[in-house]
Amino acid sequence: MRGTPKAEMKSRVEAAIAMVRLHGQEDKLPGQLSGGQQQRVAIARAIVIEPPLVLMDEPLSNLDAKLRLEMRAEIRRIHNQLGATTIYVTHDQDEALSLADRIVVLRDGEIRQVGSPVELYEHPDHLDVAEFMGYRNRLSGKVIAEQNGKVTLDIGNAHISGTARVPLTVGQNAVLAVRPDDVSTTAANASTIQSNILAKVETIEYRGRDFVGTASTDNAHELVFHASANAAPGSAIALAIDPARALVFPA
Repeated sequence: MRGTPKAEMKSRVEAAIAMVRLHGQEDKLPGQLSGGQQQRVAIARAIVIEPPLVLMDEPLSNLDAKLRLEMRAEIRRIHNQLGATTIYVTHDQDEALSLADRIVVLRDGEIRQVGSPVELYEHPDHLDVAEFMGYRNRLSGKVIAEQNGKVTLDIGNAHISGTARVPLTVGQNAVLAVRPDDVSTTAANASTIQSNILAKVETIEYRGRDFVGTASTDNAHELVFHASANAAPGSAIALAIDPARALVFPA
């Protein structure tokens, strides 16, 4: 702000402080501010010069979970009020989905996909984009059937189906990706045995509202799944994948 008249400088500083809601904190030293307040000061320093473009490089990475949620809402509010284009760098899927109007997924300096949060969440074009969007489970196999973009894979101990994101042919190696919420425990029976994945429960985590488990198969596949309260580590289970929510990519 060099060369800016004092009156204008004061006005801009007051406006920036008001925007980040730090009235009454102007004279405090950094050590007297909370983590969230320090992040707001950093944002105020960036916007006080009225830039046409704001860059935020993982601004919430050092905050605890509660502060991250609070500051995420504050950053969205400030962005809407400021009206400037903001480039926000993050490795956090939730931050990207909640803050972005458009998301650019990069890998090794290469743009993999650009689109709205809904587009990338529902229709990732590449396996690495799907992983960023929460498709944590990857199952490798060979295409044994294909019809109108719906494919079935033989993964060694089961036949599982999903939607191909690019054209695939019978005999081609492929990877099915699915979110943990779309993998559930099921009862194995003669009519569904081929589509069930038989596995051993490794861990169960209580998340407050539900349980999340990890399981492994005899052929080294590992899955994260929505678990029931009576699932126990070491027990044998059958897992079912919702084919409408599974995506298949070339290996």
